[in-house]
Amino acid sequence: MLSASGARVLGSMNVKVSAAESPLVSIVDDDASTRKSAQRLISSFGFRAEVFASAQEFLESGRVKETECLILDMRMPNMDGLELQDLLGSNNYRIPIIFVTAHASDDQQRRATQAGAVAFLRKPVSEQALISAIQAVLRQGRRDENEHRDPKSNRPH
Repeated sequence: MLSASGARVLGSMNVKVSAAESPLVSIVDDDASTRKSAQRLISSFGFRAEVFASAQEFLESGRVKETECLILDMRMPNMDGLELQDLLGSNNYRIPIIFVTAHASDDQQRRATQAGAVAFLRKPVSEQALISAIQAVLRQGRRDENEHRDPKSNRPH
């Protein structure tokens, strides 16, 4: 749904997002069709979505610091999703991660969630499940950001 100003109104979030201020959702998956369909879906909800074919491509992109939500495949060549999660954490990047995978063991799921993954979705993933997980991440991020603002000036402390 679009508002009169052209900004997209996000379903249950009830937040208007313009293209200039929309959160960046990064998608790291070695499957081109998965990347393309996820990017199209996420963009249709008013979020900026950028895709990366590998963990290394994401790390070299210059987008790590501005990524507010990371959609991450578990199995990829060279560096898998758990390795990327570990690397980000060891470098103090606290990006909420939603794992999306067709192949994962219960142990991998446990490791991912213990390391802070906010969701673990198995392919094929319903569009609603993915969007709901992203919206939950972004709502929490805004809530955390607001907790650190001076209520009188609406600026960070």
